[in-house]
Amino acid sequence: MLASLSRAARRLVLAVSAALLALCGALAWWLIPFGSPVPSGAITFSTGVPTGVYQKYGELLKNALAQDLPEVSITLKDSEGSQQNLARVATGQADFTVATADAVAQYQRDRRPGFERLRGCARLYDDYVQLIVRKGSSAQTVQDLRGLRVGVGQDGSGVRLIADRVLAAAGLTPDRDVVPVSAGIDTMPGLLKKGKLDAFFWSGGLPTEAVQTLSAEFPIRLIPLEAPLVDRLHDVGESTRHYRSAVIPPDAYAKAQDGRRIETLAVANLLVTTVDADADLVEGFTRTVIGSRDGIGRQVHPAQLVDLRTAVYTDPLPLHDGARRYYRSVKP
Repeated sequence: MLASLSRAARRLVLAVSAALLALCGALAWWLIPFGSPVPSGAITFSTGVPTGVYQKYGELLKNALAQDLPEVSITLKDSEGSQQNLARVATGQADFTVATADAVAQYQRDRRPGFERLRGCARLYDDYVQLIVRKGSSAQTVQDLRGLRVGVGQDGSGVRLIADRVLAAAGLTPDRDVVPVSAGIDTMPGLLKKGKLDAFFWSGGLPTEAVQTLSAEFPIRLIPLEAPLVDRLHDVGESTRHYRSAVIPPDAYAKAQDGRRIETLAVANLLVTTVDADADLVEGFTRTVIGSRDGIGRQVHPAQLVDLRTAVYTDPLPLHDGARRYYRSVKP
């Protein structure tokens, strides 16, 4: 039939056929879901104490995720800190969390429930150990805490883990040589102001809002944790290799530091999930964590330090496949 048509008619038929084929192709592309499905469902993100960095970071990240993953419903759940966060994720009580690398290593070393299921999504910002006393305190070193009432963090926190280790590295038995007070950053500043604490440990990003507020209302200073102390911590074993010597810059808590840098130790925070988490969800979650850095960082300063170049290094946890997919997608 086509042969019996004029040349002009044949051209018209071919053109119309091509247009119909293109239209069918466009409809197929629109109707058939190519590529990764859009993540959906409900997840729980375990954070930290109400006035800590984990909680504030979680609140802002939830807002960013609501924009990027609109089909995912996110519930935030307060916690005592890293140790409790890991237990929740490993045992299915939460889907994502933030925890320090030393707490992860200890969880693995103790072979606690679900330890083998844990996976990393991103290395975030570093926590800095802060040992705080009243300005007029006679304590100048960790050893000077002997016999004093010392806030050591809540039982399930990373603060408690590191406070016990710092005290031991200084030659003090935590439950014998000091009076340990189990409390979090939401209550320790108030206890110090009221004279119910002589000192307290905190491990968090710089600056931590609760410490900054305390320094503006009450005369405090920070006790240095010098390099030899970090060396002695490293002698404890494998789970302490994640500590490094660091410096709190003079402007972190200007009123408390009087223009001085404070030697201390730091440890990385990791975004943690499990091997069972949906790869598309993890990829999207990780993408938002990296992409929201500047926006969140304007309100939570430590978030500014999240760096795509180092985020992939989630040691001691293996990287989740979904996170690996994201990092490969943005590799130059």
